[in-house]
Order: sequence, then structure tokens, then C-alpha cells
Amino acid sequence: MKMQTNFLCAFTLFLSASFGMLHAQNDENVTTEFGVKGGLNMSNLYQNNADDENVLYGFNAGVYATLPISDFIAFQPEILFTTKGAKLEYDNAFVSGSGKFKLNYIEVPLLVRVNITKNFNVQAGGYASYLVSSKVSGDGDFNFDENIDTDDLNKFDAGLAAGIGVDFNPISIGLRYNYGLTTVGKERTVAGTSYTFPDAKNSNLSLYLSYKLN
Repeated sequence: MKMQTNFLCAFTLFLSASFGMLHAQNDENVTTEFGVKGGLNMSNLYQNNADDENVLYGFNAGVYATLPISDFIAFQPEILFTTKGAKLEYDNAFVSGSGKFKLNYIEVPLLVRVNITKNFNVQAGGYASYLVSSKVSGDGDFNFDENIDTDDLNKFDAGLAAGIGVDFNPISIGLRYNYGLTTVGKERTVAGTSYTFPDAKNSNLSLYLSYKLN
């Protein structure tokens, strides 16, 4: 989806410029932090040759820690409950409406945080997730709301993560993009033919608010 390409391009340019500024800063110090966080998710599924422009809105919530490595670099692990998936709008001569494919994960981001200034940071790393539940629902000419057996999908997801944050002590706000590397669907064989459904990967943009507890 477009937000995937635009965010990655902008973040790459910003990160390149920011690392050139590190030695000019005098207040990049990071401290040990423990806190809670949560926010809004904007999710979709992407494929190599196609992606849907419709965003599925959800949420994320959990805990985090910031563990300093140097004056301006820290390791930041998190444990989150996060929602992902995709939304499909359809309107043709026969039926119209919308469908939602919802995926709920326990997610563990493992990030390196770099303080450009004392109050502004960038983060990059990876994440691993475990699928705890999933469902498909629809509104329109056909209404339905059905749970999906997680055994029919890949229970593990992993990918890359990058974001930015602004600190107002004890509150911080941030924006993060997760780029999935694992196919959501599981490969299976029917009548001698192998296929994967859904043959797509997670893409998720998160706007979050965190609160430092210590």
C-alpha cells in the first residue's frame, strides 16, 4: 500500500540525515525507563504484485523498557497486544459491501533507539508475533461474523520495524511502521495443487502514546 512506500522512503532519508547530526548534539543522553504504551493501528496486507488500498483500523497496547547502551543509544524491548489485518470494499452489479479480515497478535518488538536530541529519537529493529485469534466479518448485502481457526494460518509472524518518537517526560508520542516478512496464510495442497491463502504479508503503521512509570 502507498503508506508503506512513502513512510519507508521518508524514514530512510531522515535517518541518514540524523546520524550525521549525532556528534553535534550535547544532550542526547538516554536513561533507563519502564512504562506502558498504546495507540492506533492502520493495517493492511500486501503482496508482491498487488495490494489493497483500504486500511483496517485497530489498536496496540502493552509495556516497554528502555535500557541504555551509551549516552545516546538504548535497547528497547516491548511486549504488545496488537491488531492487524485488512479491509476490502466491493461494489458490483451483484453485491456491495465491505469485509474485514482481523488478526490479533502478541508482539515482541526488539529495537535500537537512538536519541538525536534529548527529546527526539529514532528506532529501528525487528519484531516477532504470535497469532492468538482471527476472524472475518462483513457488512452490506451479506452480513457475517465468523472466527477463523488459527491452525489454518501461520501462527508466527516476523518483520522489520522503524519509527520516530518525541519525549515530553513522562509522556511520549511516536509513529512506527512494521513491514512483515512472513506470509499470513499457510501453504496447503488440495487435489494435488499447492496454494497459500491468504498469500500476503502484514503491513502496519502505528501512532502510539507511552507513559513512563519510573
